[in-house]
Amino acid sequence: MHQFLYKALLFLLLGLLGACSFKKIDQKTEVQQPNILFISFDDLRPEMGTYGSEVAKTPNIDQLAKRGLQFNKAYCQQSICSPSRASLMTGARPETINVIENYTYFRDENPDIITLPQHFKENGYETVNCGKVYHGKFSDQEKSWSMKPDYNALGYKVNALVEKFVDPDNIRTFKENKAKMKAKYGDQHGLGMGPAFECVDVQDNAYIDGVNTDMAIHIMKEHKASKSKKPLFLGVGYIAAHLDFLAPKKYWDMYDQEEIKLTNQIKGPIDGAPMGLHASFELRVRSNIPKYGEIPDTLARDLKHGYLATASYIDAQVGKLLEALDELEMLDNTIVMLWSDHGFHLGEMGVWCKATNYDIATRVPLIVWTPDQSEKSRGVKTDALVELVDMYPTLCDLAGLEKPEHLEGQSFAPLLENPNMEWKSAVFSAFPNPALREWAANPLSKGMRETYFGPLIEDVEANIKAVMKDKWNRKFFENDLMGYAMKTQRYKLVLWKDRKNKDKEPLFIELFDHEKDPKETVNIAKQQPELVEELVAQFNKGWEGNKAQNKEI
Repeated sequence: MHQFLYKALLFLLLGLLGACSFKKIDQKTEVQQPNILFISFDDLRPEMGTYGSEVAKTPNIDQLAKRGLQFNKAYCQQSICSPSRASLMTGARPETINVIENYTYFRDENPDIITLPQHFKENGYETVNCGKVYHGKFSDQEKSWSMKPDYNALGYKVNALVEKFVDPDNIRTFKENKAKMKAKYGDQHGLGMGPAFECVDVQDNAYIDGVNTDMAIHIMKEHKASKSKKPLFLGVGYIAAHLDFLAPKKYWDMYDQEEIKLTNQIKGPIDGAPMGLHASFELRVRSNIPKYGEIPDTLARDLKHGYLATASYIDAQVGKLLEALDELEMLDNTIVMLWSDHGFHLGEMGVWCKATNYDIATRVPLIVWTPDQSEKSRGVKTDALVELVDMYPTLCDLAGLEKPEHLEGQSFAPLLENPNMEWKSAVFSAFPNPALREWAANPLSKGMRETYFGPLIEDVEANIKAVMKDKWNRKFFENDLMGYAMKTQRYKLVLWKDRKNKDKEPLFIELFDHEKDPKETVNIAKQQPELVEELVAQFNKGWEGNKAQNKEI
């Protein structure tokens, strides 16, 4: 067990003794600015002990939550990688920056926008990124980061800075499948994949998440040794728990597969939107997954086992990072912000993966620890509604930096003073028609339709036509239909609208009462027209009209 767990109580007591109010840093007074450790996960829903999971083994994240503030109702702006990350890193919402699928680079659409790490860089921080903080190749190295990590300094060979298999059979399967698809359709993402999971007895750094942990610790040590007067903004982005589920065997061994329970929610919501769910496209492309029909329980249990193993794997990496901060005596001046880009269906509603507007895909873990946060918020779990787009202004406040004018979130730093204060009345997310697009939210390619998704799409289209009747229009439904979701403390509203003509009436409305129906099993919109009218009026106020009415620090 990491030393971090043993020393946690001592540091908690020290933190309580040193607790003080947040305040702007007086520019005339020399005050050491805090380091920032910005830890991200990919596809990891709140499947952790501290969030109530009965099976997940995540002791290091659980311990961090006991020392910091845990947000129980944190939401992403879109449940897919690039739009979510581009939004939180620019501090603007996906439609504002025109990034609603994985293939649009936010810089192409917003060349001069100031990103979160860029803002810190321009205000005297050393900024460096290890792993997946931005999405894929859109790492914004030139503007966001002041240095590139030197993986040669690790003292061992790093085969690739991407997720990859270790088992020779899996490597061969992946290469063969990829070559076949590339020969016919070119180098298209998602065509020709390997298996959905791998269990091999290897060290943590056999996979890229372990490598990036080693790299991040090396950077901490170098920064400490340099005695730099610059504070450090260190982004550490873990690929897990993204497919494929790759984790060393020791993390698989932490679980008894017979004790892993599968969901009993195998159908979508009663009277739900026919375009609200997809056919598990992202999972179906894997070589060991049926291309059509049900996912057998034995396979489903393997998949959930793999997801849990990756959660424990990256939890161990978090423990290593925090232990290194402790040993380097940097913990007392470092803000830790831990988050995931979106949630994930593990068979709930009959689907797998992300890319929906339902809570299982949009609700995320978010934990914040600061050395001087109020005693009122240490080890507390707040139900205040917050969004990932709020992280940018929050870190600005915590570090004493002015906030850029373009930001579309609200700093939740006051919640670190008083986690029970009245906060936002609603938060927002959106997703373009999940049923008729690929999981990256882009329209279906010729290759996908001809290979994996032909029969699946026929079923999906037939279902939509049966419900929508004369409103059906293939071109419109794929390209312009957007599901806009609003989450209040009690309700979840989803309005399916023409994204190019937002003043038009919704084509379909979903409403869920989370007090009575937290799993969103029944759409009650037709039974509650007055409530729908009230919530639509609240929705129309937008994010600005639903902000917390407090005086910002």
